Amino acid sequence: MSALPAGAQDAAAITADAPEAAALPPAKPEQKAPGPIKTRVLWSQFTDIVVSGDADDTLRYGGKIDAYVDIGGSTVGLDDSISLHVHPEFKYGESSNGEVGLIPANTLLFYPDEGDVFDLDINITKRWKSGISLTVGKLNILDLAARIPVQGGGGHEGFQNLALALPPSAIVPGSITGAMLNVPTDKLIYRVLVFDPELQSRRSGLEDPFSKGVGVLASATLPVKIGGKRGYYALKIAGSTRSEVAADALPAALIPAPGSSFGNRKGEISAILAFDQYIFEDSQNPGKGIGIFGQIYMSNGDPTFLDASGFIGISGNPKGRPTDRFGLTYFRYSLADGLVDVLNNRVALEDEEGVEAFYTVQVGKPFRLTANLQVVDSAVSVRDVGVTAGLRLTTAF
Repeated sequence: MSALPAGAQDAAAITADAPEAAALPPAKPEQKAPGPIKTRVLWSQFTDIVVSGDADDTLRYGGKIDAYVDIGGSTVGLDDSISLHVHPEFKYGESSNGEVGLIPANTLLFYPDEGDVFDLDINITKRWKSGISLTVGKLNILDLAARIPVQGGGGHEGFQNLALALPPSAIVPGSITGAMLNVPTDKLIYRVLVFDPELQSRRSGLEDPFSKGVGVLASATLPVKIGGKRGYYALKIAGSTRSEVAADALPAALIPAPGSSFGNRKGEISAILAFDQYIFEDSQNPGKGIGIFGQIYMSNGDPTFLDASGFIGISGNPKGRPTDRFGLTYFRYSLADGLVDVLNNRVALEDEEGVEAFYTVQVGKPFRLTANLQVVDSAVSVRDVGVTAGLRLTTAF
């Protein structure tokens, strides 16, 4: 059975809000636009193996290359308050996704699709001096998740399981077309995202836009200081007018048969409470520290295939080794009761829960080596608890 794809969270606020997901608040948008042209490339290579459980103990290798190109408006005679973002990405090789749990254990080797695949995101942003920004086009939600300060996200850094790298919501896809408005104020950071609820991976987004409805994500993030340590607390509400289950975000075995009692109700809504709170900040290395994070997610179910989820963890940079990073988290996800009921004669399902731990070491200037361990009790009842161990080598250009 393939891994559970899943919608994203609201990473952006990041801290960040990631698509509907994510836990955190978005950092305040930069007041200053980037220079005329900026480029960055990240290449992560993975090897992993299931060391315990009933899955094959095959050593697998794969990789993901992401290029980020930001072109300021002055390049074409406009103001640099306008910028074009181009993000080509290429995924190759194999992973253990779907071998143990339904939720993909390796986010980067899950998106944008199975096998060796290429995808392209293009969007344009207008920034105002007030800090307000508007982005329109095709957006990769993993880019938003990568900005989360404590929890982290995106897959090149930090946690690898989709449960943390891009927390599933089943409403906001991992790749969208639409518009995103960020409005920072003195007390709160607001974000509104209007999007096509259909997954846009390997699509331009212009084929049949909004043919399955329209989705909206609204979030408010409160930046605070507790004991002098920064924290971000967010409330996120997401919904869509879709009247069918998000089949592009489910393994074939979990898609209800035509005419079943699940996936026919029009409209869906979910709410998320999330936080990221530093408990230690390194005064000699700004931006470094150790913090705790967590999230609670609830939806009204049908046609949303997830009805509840949550996680809590700790992550950061060890004191004395500011370029290293570690993380430890527990997560639990629940499929909607209605979906479990209609699939009961096909496969017995339960909540999926697990633990993920990682440690990253800087190896020379361009290389970061991460050891990763995941223990997962699958949503597929007949599967044994599985343990997956892996390595990730990330190179920045």
